[in-house]
Amino acid sequence: MSDNNNNNNNSNNTAENIITIIGVPLAVLGVLPILYNTLATLAALSKIKRMLRHGRLTALTRSDIINRVIEVELPRYAVQPWDRFDHREQYWQISRQPSLIPGGSWTTFNWKTNTIGIKTQRVEYADQLRQPQVDVEFHELVAYLLDLGAIPDAHGWKLLRSTGLWTPTGCCLMKSPDGTHVALAIAPLEDSDGHLSLKVAWEPSWTTRDAYTLPPYWVRLPPSPNKEPEESSSASSASQELAQPEEMGDADKSEEPHNKEVSPKESLDSIQKQAERNTKMPITCRFSVDGLQSAVSQDQAPPVSTTFDVHSLHVEHLRINSIKMNGKWFASAATAYGTTSQTVLWNYKIPDEILAFAKRDTVPCGVLELLGIVDSSLTPQWETQYNDNMEHHEAFVRRTQEQRLAMQAEARMDPTQRQLAIKQRRERESMQSLNEMRDRSIRDAQRRETRRHEALQSPKWDTKLVAEHNLAWLRQRKIVDGELALRDVVGTLLHRMVLDGEFASAICEMLDVWKAWADNGGMRNADLDILQARFETFALASLLVTLVKDATTAHEGTLSMDLQECLRMWRVVRLG
Repeated sequence: MSDNNNNNNNSNNTAENIITIIGVPLAVLGVLPILYNTLATLAALSKIKRMLRHGRLTALTRSDIINRVIEVELPRYAVQPWDRFDHREQYWQISRQPSLIPGGSWTTFNWKTNTIGIKTQRVEYADQLRQPQVDVEFHELVAYLLDLGAIPDAHGWKLLRSTGLWTPTGCCLMKSPDGTHVALAIAPLEDSDGHLSLKVAWEPSWTTRDAYTLPPYWVRLPPSPNKEPEESSSASSASQELAQPEEMGDADKSEEPHNKEVSPKESLDSIQKQAERNTKMPITCRFSVDGLQSAVSQDQAPPVSTTFDVHSLHVEHLRINSIKMNGKWFASAATAYGTTSQTVLWNYKIPDEILAFAKRDTVPCGVLELLGIVDSSLTPQWETQYNDNMEHHEAFVRRTQEQRLAMQAEARMDPTQRQLAIKQRRERESMQSLNEMRDRSIRDAQRRETRRHEALQSPKWDTKLVAEHNLAWLRQRKIVDGELALRDVVGTLLHRMVLDGEFASAICEMLDVWKAWADNGGMRNADLDILQARFETFALASLLVTLVKDATTAHEGTLSMDLQECLRMWRVVRLG
């Protein structure tokens, strides 16, 4: 019995040893994946947090060590560049610590951000993390890169316009100033939600412009070099009416700390002084796809200074609306003025109807001769020629013969009859003279009406030729500076239109009348009456139209048209 018990005990010990030897390693092997997942998850989580800290990103992270899943909640932003005047440091300096997470190329720049949502990602490895793309206005992004010095890539914009969202990833839209690096390119559509997806790159050494250069989409309008006293006073009064209290913001801010009450007279004097300064300082206007957005009277500081004296101006009378064409006329003329300089307003497109109007020959040359603007030697034959010399000679001979015969008959009469005959002859001659004067007046009136009608039907001249004669007429009467070229004169006119709402309305009303007769088949008597009464306004308006015509060639360039069309197709894009 004892042997049997010993055998049983030995077998039990052997089984326990076998279970220990085999089971413990198996148990350890079963726990190892859990330990590995835990360690790998914690390592990935640590790397993700380090990446988030480096990119200065605020995020909420959660980890599931069993399933080896890490959840990261990152905010989604809408961004826009900082104000060029008020936040110069943030605007011109790029970020010192841009995010290295894929999709975060937008952190290269300093942006004004606005949180618009949360994006949750479930990743296993740190390199799977993607930073949410941001929403940005396409025209603001392009303007910002242009302002820093980027150069548009003509091939890229043409390809984007033709293929849209099918544009190959990596296609270059903007290059560095030296043209060797890609500054803006097409990005993958992973996080775009149907939007155009872009990525950006920039180095501090690429920035070739500064706060003293003219921004893209902006036009600087020069003041008139010679201001007549009457003109200055009228412009000052007009600007006084248009000025708003916020235009004197800098002055108000300087007075607030002193808690001084400003009397109405002092306030009026300060507004008048600011209005007078505005007439002497350049005006910088900002344009978008919707026309004029803002205008500032900017007193440029010396290059060594870091401050600008900027005053916002009232521009409501020049904004585009559905009631009047004033905004379109001004934006088109200012765009033409900017297009002919080094700044090309790619985001505002001159309406096709205005371009077509500027290209057409709409002003009869006879009207300009009728108004005394051009000499008859400069125009082709358009009016009927009359030669009344022979008719006048025959009438004179006939009257002389009748008078001689009557006087011979009177000489043979007795004194009483002679006196009566002389009286009757003189009455008859007087009546005949009155009748001839009346007939001549009627004939001259008919001829003037015929000449007026023929002038309206005379050959139409090119807009540029009309403007050249009008400019000579304006210079002769010292209405514009005789030393300024046509384009410079237009710049001063646009400057005055910003400050003087009444003047701007008069110019735009004349342009409306002009375009109306061009669209209706030609000038009519009523239109000629308007020109006779307001020819100075018409002459000034013709300068704006010819500048629009001159800009059509540059405006129809392939790059500008492609860029404009792309900006219209995608108002908001994803940048990442």
